[in-house]
Amino acid sequence: MDEQQVRAGAFAMPLTSPAYPPGPYRFVNREYMIITYRTDPAALARVVPAPLEIISPVVKYEFIRMPDSTGFGDYTETGQVIPVRFQGQQGGYTHAMFLDDHPPIAGGRELWGFPKKLASPCLAVDHDTLVGTLDYGKVRVATATMGYKHRALAEEAVMPALREPGFLLKIIPHVDGSPRICELVRFRLGELVFKGAWSGPAALELHPHALAPVADLPVLEVLSAVHIIADLTLNLGEVVHDYLA
Repeated sequence: MDEQQVRAGAFAMPLTSPAYPPGPYRFVNREYMIITYRTDPAALARVVPAPLEIISPVVKYEFIRMPDSTGFGDYTETGQVIPVRFQGQQGGYTHAMFLDDHPPIAGGRELWGFPKKLASPCLAVDHDTLVGTLDYGKVRVATATMGYKHRALAEEAVMPALREPGFLLKIIPHVDGSPRICELVRFRLGELVFKGAWSGPAALELHPHALAPVADLPVLEVLSAVHIIADLTLNLGEVVHDYLA
């Protein structure tokens, strides 16, 4: 293999057997349970990187089922998204993500800078309740419950939030361990197809864990909950701020 062949084939690791294929990445019947809660503003200030601005002391805790995703397969994900503003534009900063499938962990971290870690999340219906759980190893870290499809929501009530940009802090180390890439990345979801949305009563419990510190953003009050099913495309991102420039 000569150098030109290396350059032509080098889009992901390992070179001869990449962990994920090139995009675009399409998701069919992607299912969300999003619980919005009020938290400690001082705790938010410790984790949201400038130049992002905190809008309010609010966190969105998300469980996401992805049964059919191009190149990534069938997996479940959970984590925290913080509403922020960047240069006057409102969006969501992804603070933490935990999932159970290697290709989207590798691709999410390498391409966009999603803060993905390996764990065991689950989103399922238990009789009359939509239940989300996160186990890190053998330890239960998060439990969310929501009344199953209590009140239907119109498309215009939920889709604008999915159309807002997302923000990520992408860090790639140099071979000496120093940061070679440290960038703020913006991305968007596209080709959205609404399939249904519902609200209902909800509860969220977070437990302290050294390596999955979701409880560092404590639940002070649950504000709302939404259950959404949609098809969408996860578009590639753009660099909007370079911390090393």
